[in-house]
Amino acid sequence: MNLSRQFIIRPVATALLTAAIVLAGIVAYRQLPVAALPQVDYPTIQTVTFYPGASPDVMASGVTAPLERQFGQLPGLKQMTSISSSGSSIVTLQFDLALSIDVAEQQVQAAINAAATFLPRDLPNPPVYSKVNPADAPVLTLGVTSRSLPLTVVEDLADTRLVQKIAQLPGVGLVTLSGGQKPAVRIQVNPARLAANGLTMDDVRIAVAAANVNQAKGSLDGPLQSFTISANDQIHQSHQYKALVIAYRNNAPLLLSDVADVIDSAENIRQAAWMGDQPAIIVNIQRQPGANLIEVVDRVKQLLPQLQSALPSSVPVTVLTDRTTTIRASVHDVQFELMLAVVLVVLVIFVFLRSAAATFIPGITVPVSIVGTFAVMYGLGFSLNNLSLMALTISTGFVVDDAVVMIENISRYIEEGEPPLQAAFVGSSQIGFTILSLTVSLIAVLIPLLFMGDIVGRLFREFALTLSAAILVSAVVSLTLTPMLCAKLLKPGAFARAAERQFDNLVAFYGRTLRWVLNHQTATLIVAIGTLALTLMLYLIVPKGLFPIQDTGVILGISEAPQNISFDAMAERQQALGRVILQDPAVASISSFIGIDGTNTTLNSGRIQITLKPLAERGESVGEVMSRLRPALAKVDGITLYLQPVQDLTVENRVSRTQFQYSLEDPDEDELRAWAPKFVARLRELPELHDVATDQLDQGLQARVQIDRATASRLGITPQMIVDALYNAFGQRQISTVFTQLNQYRVVLEVLPEFRMDPSVLDRVYLRSSAGGQVPLSTLATIEQRATALAVSHQGQFPAVTVSFNLAPRVRSACRRASRPGSRARRGPSRPRSPTSRS
Repeated sequence: MNLSRQFIIRPVATALLTAAIVLAGIVAYRQLPVAALPQVDYPTIQTVTFYPGASPDVMASGVTAPLERQFGQLPGLKQMTSISSSGSSIVTLQFDLALSIDVAEQQVQAAINAAATFLPRDLPNPPVYSKVNPADAPVLTLGVTSRSLPLTVVEDLADTRLVQKIAQLPGVGLVTLSGGQKPAVRIQVNPARLAANGLTMDDVRIAVAAANVNQAKGSLDGPLQSFTISANDQIHQSHQYKALVIAYRNNAPLLLSDVADVIDSAENIRQAAWMGDQPAIIVNIQRQPGANLIEVVDRVKQLLPQLQSALPSSVPVTVLTDRTTTIRASVHDVQFELMLAVVLVVLVIFVFLRSAAATFIPGITVPVSIVGTFAVMYGLGFSLNNLSLMALTISTGFVVDDAVVMIENISRYIEEGEPPLQAAFVGSSQIGFTILSLTVSLIAVLIPLLFMGDIVGRLFREFALTLSAAILVSAVVSLTLTPMLCAKLLKPGAFARAAERQFDNLVAFYGRTLRWVLNHQTATLIVAIGTLALTLMLYLIVPKGLFPIQDTGVILGISEAPQNISFDAMAERQQALGRVILQDPAVASISSFIGIDGTNTTLNSGRIQITLKPLAERGESVGEVMSRLRPALAKVDGITLYLQPVQDLTVENRVSRTQFQYSLEDPDEDELRAWAPKFVARLRELPELHDVATDQLDQGLQARVQIDRATASRLGITPQMIVDALYNAFGQRQISTVFTQLNQYRVVLEVLPEFRMDPSVLDRVYLRSSAGGQVPLSTLATIEQRATALAVSHQGQFPAVTVSFNLAPRVRSACRRASRPGSRARRGPSRPRSPTSRS
């Protein structure tokens, strides 16, 4: 049976079939998305809950625990991590690769609804979830600032005119604003004046909440006309709050301005961000897991001119970081390498065959096979990325084999005097099943890659299927187009003479080298054994990892200051780090922010995203830039900055200071708290490791109010009254809302700044006894200062501590040596933050 006969005798049909393959490949190539790597993201959802003023313990027990209880029952949940800090709870859920993220989203929403009855009743907002991996760096970072407008106005413009539109784009998972300058009305009470008038903070809260309402009022419907009822029941401006009557004293009204300062400010004054060294609002755009990064960024950039036109001219929007720049460049380089590989293969064939006609045939069939593969890739939903293009580059060596085998067999019969057409019939008939067997055997080699599981299987499945598709298309072309071209182009003698001369020279050279080897058998065996030994030794020495470190041109820096640092001091030190970084000649721009939000979790830490100049301009790798920055950054007192190059492949779901993470879990929190520092101390002694850090933050300062319940009960004061008084004074409590057609703005209650400097000001807090008198807090409670945790981390539902570090070889054995003391804390799963490492 001759598989190629019908294609040989119908050259026009064969040419049309080839044209169809090429056309389909060209059309598919233009439609294929561009990415750095195949889509291998775990379905990941992050849930964020804010409760201003709540301590980490309250967040962990009152917010995180009820959510974890419901999330832990979700089918397909692979990993759950959480961190509870002051006023913030972040729960990250990572699901099995086989689960659709849309299905996971529905499950998460149902779990949040089920947990709602256990959450605090005065939460300003319910938990909010986003389909995003928090460890995935933003695909695009924008800076919004103004030299003429306050940041509160800039934030409001960015929130209402930028974020809403960008978040609607397909593939965008989360858009966050760092800098936290959302407008608000802040009521700063003088507790001494308040107590002198016989009032408490709760009286102010109730008066303000009752004076600012926005509710339905009904309508009037007469015989001829109807009216809707409206009223000036809502207060929009801060000066209107100043005239609010909160009580009457001596037959005269007591205004809010008599006991408090009312100002226009920000909703959260403990957040800040900078673009370079200029205060700004940073817009971070993250993609959904599985979304194509290039497409997401292109959609945002196409929308930016329209969004910029909606902003005042004094509010420019600047692109600070674009992760697609290096991705486009790397894919372009691989595309060039692919074309170069095709050219080199054709040139090598010409050197050996020395026949233009014989070289022309594989010169046509090889590009046709590769172009046809693009159509298969499009049908399978693949993208043009480094691995799929690498598969096509490798396939040039395979696809040319089919053509060469077919040409050689047909040319053999031409050498024997057969006419080209008859030679094509006979040669293709004999070699057809050989090509099929070659195709099947080559694809069989790739079967293990096709059945690999988890993240590695997803990563290399696209590589294996692309290579398999190229081999299959090559087999089709070799059985159709190649024999047809041989029948039309090959001439008697031309190929034979050229091939014979080359093969004679090659056989002669091989004969000389073979005789030398046979005459020196002992030396040959010694070389073979030495090569094997050297190979084994190199296998042990060469660093091993999932993926090499990439130079994406972006560095993520996580700053860490003493745990008891104030916000103002943290802001000064964060800016000092930024000034040092901006002095480096390789740095193009930076974005920096501090404060507790959905990205940052504690007041003593911050983020700095460093965008480097293009590699051609800086002339050095990202590793060299970090090595140069570290000594200069170490000179900044009172703060440490951990640097990590941003990678396109992220397999972890948390941001780490360094390359590796090692988790410790223990149901007994006290035991974990005792053994984790010993574990970290031992790791720091090991020469194999450096930059050892931990997320165990248990050295913050706490002013603990010890209530004398007997005294409080005698005075008619309940713990609830005490907690409310403290929350009103020091918790940035959101007591009312100003509604507009574009956004909602909070009214925040607190004491004046001078009354929240240190624990001694707690004596200025007064409560009303059952007899109506003012009772200072010190009468029924004592204040104790002690260390406390700034954040509480969980792995699953167990308390956990994560240790991160950079390493030299043999890190796992080093970890085992450090953990030999009798800690019974269970070691959690250790997975690399970066694809360059192995746990």
